[in-house]
Amino acid sequence: MSSTSVYIRGTGDDPVVGATAWLTDTIDTLLAEARSKLALLTELRLEPADRQAAQASLNALCAERVLRHLAAADQALYAPAAGAGPTRLLVTALRIQHRIITDDVSELETASTADRSRAAARSLVTMLESCLEIQKSVLLPALAELPGADLPSLVHDMGAVLAGKSLEKPDELDVREIPHGRRHPRIFGTYARLAEGESFVLVNNHDPKPLRREFDAAYPGQYAWDYLEQGPARWRVRIGRPATAR
Repeated sequence: MSSTSVYIRGTGDDPVVGATAWLTDTIDTLLAEARSKLALLTELRLEPADRQAAQASLNALCAERVLRHLAAADQALYAPAAGAGPTRLLVTALRIQHRIITDDVSELETASTADRSRAAARSLVTMLESCLEIQKSVLLPALAELPGADLPSLVHDMGAVLAGKSLEKPDELDVREIPHGRRHPRIFGTYARLAEGESFVLVNNHDPKPLRREFDAAYPGQYAWDYLEQGPARWRVRIGRPATAR
C-alpha cells in the first residue's frame, strides 16, 4: 500500500522548506570557509612561506569545493530554469558570474606576487558572495514557483552531483503525460546531464517548435536537433550535445 505525505506548506515538513534549508546551509558553510581563508591570505604581516601556504589553502578550496559547487548548481538548478522566460536572464547572469569566478581562480593559481594573490583572492570571494547570495535569495524562490520545476528534486540532484554521483540520463523522454506548461524544465534538466556527443529522444504530441526557440535562446549553437518522427499524433526529436571539435 502506498502512502501519501501530508504537510502544511511553509512548515518544517514542507519538502521545499527542507530543500531550501539544506542548500542555504551548504552555501553559508562554503562562504564562511572562503572568507576565513581570504582573511588569512590578506594578513599584511605574513611571511612569504605563510602567504604561499594560505594561497595554496584557498586554491585547494576553490578546486575541491567552489568550482564543484558551481558546476553542480549549473547542472541541477540552472538548466531547468534556462528555458523559462521568467528565469532565463537570471541564469544568464549567474553563468557570467561563474566565468568571472573561474577566471579569478586561474589568476589566483598563477599569482606570483603577494599583491596579485591578494587582489585575485578579494575579487574571487567578492564575486562568490554575490553569486551564492543570488542563488539563495533569488534563484531558489524562483524555482519554487516555476511551473514544472520540482525544487526538492532539483536540490537532491545537486547534492548527488556534489557527492560525485552521476545523474540518470534517459535515452528517451516522453512528456506527453506532463501538462504543457510544465514540460520544459524537465527537458532542459535532461539536456544538462548530457556529456559531449550524447543525446536523448524527446517524445511529444505536437511539433515542439516553441521548445526549439527556447533552446536557441538558452544554448545558441550548442545543441543538435533532429526530427525522427513528425506526427500527426506523435513527434520524436533527437536532442544532443555535439562533441567539441578537437
